[in-house]
Amino acid sequence: MASYLQIADDEKGHELDLFCIPRHYENDLDKVIIPHGLIMDRTERLARDIIQDMGGHHIVALCVLKGGYKFFADLLDYIKALNQNSDKSVPLTVDFIRVKSYCNDKSTNSVKVIGGDELSNLRGKVTLPVWLQDIVETGRTMQTLLSLLSECHPKMVKVVSLLVKRTPRSSGYRPDYIGFEVPDAFLVGYALDYNEYFRDLSHICILNDRAKEKYKV
Repeated sequence: MASYLQIADDEKGHELDLFCIPRHYENDLDKVIIPHGLIMDRTERLARDIIQDMGGHHIVALCVLKGGYKFFADLLDYIKALNQNSDKSVPLTVDFIRVKSYCNDKSTNSVKVIGGDELSNLRGKVTLPVWLQDIVETGRTMQTLLSLLSECHPKMVKVVSLLVKRTPRSSGYRPDYIGFEVPDAFLVGYALDYNEYFRDLSHICILNDRAKEKYKV
């Protein structure tokens, strides 16, 4: 079972004025729940675990856009550093796919996958989909992606997710590598968005109700 750092439901978080928050977001956030430095430390450990478990395999790292791009880049930077400075190393190639299942703060109950027609090169490869957040409201998003990948007949699929939300709506699915288990709140920052806003926020924060109305489409 994957190890992870648990953020408790009653976690008080951190006051915004203790961090560098973009001025245009100062009134939109309740608190910082995961500071950027903690994200980076946990990401480095995930990279170490992946190297330890999968060293020697040729890995196709699959970035799940848009929310996964920052985590993907940082995780691969740590893997590359370990490749250069440890006994084990993994050959890496990268690919990209876009998955969309949210409008405002609600699941649309449908999953759009963009770019899946270019994944035939995954046949026989060890594939590592990289998610920023595994939103398991129903499990439909992950089921759709894994079904798509299975049609490409990869040798192995291991999923890494920075965040897994603790919610009664969960299907029970757990990724192979998890950074943090977080409360059932709407989170933004570190490329995680609300209608495309907040991707430029370094820390992971809880969005307040006022901002949900302000940026609603």
